[in-house]
Parts: sequence; structure tokens; C-alpha cells
Amino acid sequence: MASIFTRIVNGEIPCHKVAESSRYLAFLDINPLVKGHTLVIPKEEIDYVFDLSDDLLGGLMVFSKKVAKAIEATIPCQRVGVTVIGLEVPHAHVHLIPMESMADINFQNPKLSLSNDELAEIAIQLQNNF
Repeated sequence: MASIFTRIVNGEIPCHKVAESSRYLAFLDINPLVKGHTLVIPKEEIDYVFDLSDDLLGGLMVFSKKVAKAIEATIPCQRVGVTVIGLEVPHAHVHLIPMESMADINFQNPKLSLSNDELAEIAIQLQNNF
């Protein structure tokens, strides 16, 4: 069965798309730690990030860097934190999280509850800075 991320790639589930290439997709986390929390995935469904080919992993990081630059240009923050946890969804993914302090990247924090309209507006702003 396809992961939820593969279903997003295939257009079966909507997302707030930030950026896309032939091999990668970036979209807003619908349960963000902070505004601008973005997920970056390879379109190819591979569960574990360290099972990605060197080429796919390298490309994921380069694509993530471009997305992080768009986040920095859009969301006031000291920097964009990067985490790869990989237990929530069996599809390799990178979390890009705008942060002012280490507390902003703590996954034990309560998640924000943003409306669909708020997420859509953030996605548009990020797209414009990508």
C-alpha cells in the first residue's frame, strides 16, 4: 500500500505545495511545530533515508537547501533547522523548521492548529520566494 506521501505525490491527497521538481516535492506539514514547517520528500517511495541511493540523497539535500532559502526569505527566523526522523511515515523525508531557538524544533511541543487558508497563504509566500 502506498504511503500517505506517495498518495500526495500522485495527487490522491491534497497538500500545500511549496516546490516541486521531477524527483522531489516540498509541502507544508499540516501539523507544524511553527509556521513554515515544511516536509521535503523524494517522489520515489523509499522508507529509510539511508536506503536512498547516493544520487537521490544528495539531490534531496540540494533541493532541501533551496527550499530552506525560500523559508528564510519568507518566515522570520534565526535559521532553518533540519531533522530526519523517519518513524512517522514509511517514506524518507526531511523536516525543515524555521527556528529562533532549539525549543522550536522539539517534536514534543504542541503542534500549531493553522487553518487551511493560513496554510495556503504560507505556501504561496514560500512558492514566491523559491
